[in-house]
Amino acid sequence: MNAPIIQMHGVAKHFGSAIVLNNLNWEVGQGQVIGLLGRNGAGKSTLMECLLGLREPDAGSVRLFGEDVAALSDATRARIGYVPQKHGLFEWMTPVQMLDYFKALYPRWNTVKVDALLERWGFDALMLAKPIGRLSGGEQQRLAIIRALAHDPELLALDEPVSALDPAGRRLFLAELVDGVIDRGTTVVFSTHILTDLERVALDVAFLKDGRIALQGPLDDLLEGARGVADAAGGRRAGPVSLEDLFIKVTQ
Repeated sequence: MNAPIIQMHGVAKHFGSAIVLNNLNWEVGQGQVIGLLGRNGAGKSTLMECLLGLREPDAGSVRLFGEDVAALSDATRARIGYVPQKHGLFEWMTPVQMLDYFKALYPRWNTVKVDALLERWGFDALMLAKPIGRLSGGEQQRLAIIRALAHDPELLALDEPVSALDPAGRRLFLAELVDGVIDRGTTVVFSTHILTDLERVALDVAFLKDGRIALQGPLDDLLEGARGVADAAGGRRAGPVSLEDLFIKVTQ
């Protein structure tokens, strides 16, 4: 297995009496593309925030690229891209001002890629001159994705990145993710509730249940294994098992 990019050992997080992460152990290898799945409220966003050092766990350790996430070097931070559920953009800035601000923070900022994405994703001169707060939810989400991709990150964490995009926007994003990110060997953790989108890009899936990773493996292998179990239980050839079927079975 490739050297782990993400190492989480014994991670716990609770909010009052609610236990969200419970002695969670998880490793993600270099170049893996993992879909993170779980029911609403399972703790996927909390897991993402803990692994990126945005939220301090109550117990356990988290390391990225071999460094303690609580004390990441600037060089390591520059290797990470993140699209949160809530975009966190500076709403009083224009898109140009915001991108220029982040450009100064990242030595590997890819201006050619940024300009190409802005054009491809419909950011004309009028839109680029508006305050971000006046853009639509989909436009703001596309801008957050561009910001995350702009410095060619080695680790890309995506927390429901397409929730505000229409089907055409999701298709453009997924194409960019495959052609411009995954094919470069980027490590990707992709949380989404749209299973059909996940099936297009994820090679592996991990299911979060009861605060732990309940099941993880290559998507094709897990589906084939589930079909085999269904066949044996039925005594004959059962119908095809989908990712939705597997999701319901693992997380119920």
